[in-house]
Amino acid sequence: MQPLVVRPYRPADEGAVIALWHACELTRPWNDPAKDIARKQRVQPELFLVGTLDDRVVATAMIGYEGHRGWINYLAVDPAHRRAGHARRLMDEAEQRLLELGCPKINLQLRKTNAQALGFYRALGYVEDDALSLGKRLIPDR
Repeated sequence: MQPLVVRPYRPADEGAVIALWHACELTRPWNDPAKDIARKQRVQPELFLVGTLDDRVVATAMIGYEGHRGWINYLAVDPAHRRAGHARRLMDEAEQRLLELGCPKINLQLRKTNAQALGFYRALGYVEDDALSLGKRLIPDR
């Protein structure tokens, strides 16, 4: 099997990335994926990674670091390419890039109903923090 090629997102990837996020059920009506991509391109664009097989986008990870904690968003792997180590490869790359920036800890958020993702992250050593996630939308997407 050909290895996953991990590289920074390119503008030409947008359609494939959004289609992947839809296929992985990561999108929500209140989040416009094109706007999320555009926002990421303005802040640490080098930390938005795609994984490709034969130049086809099959995986993504949107990484961030604000000097205190690292964050992982939009970790996605095409359902037809799961169980091949691609998510782990992207997480290894994300962790390495954050470590190189001096990031001491990574946070991520999961939907409570996503048991498969929870199992994946636990297998990578992630544990549930004794914290409550809060949010406030400043700019409505829809």
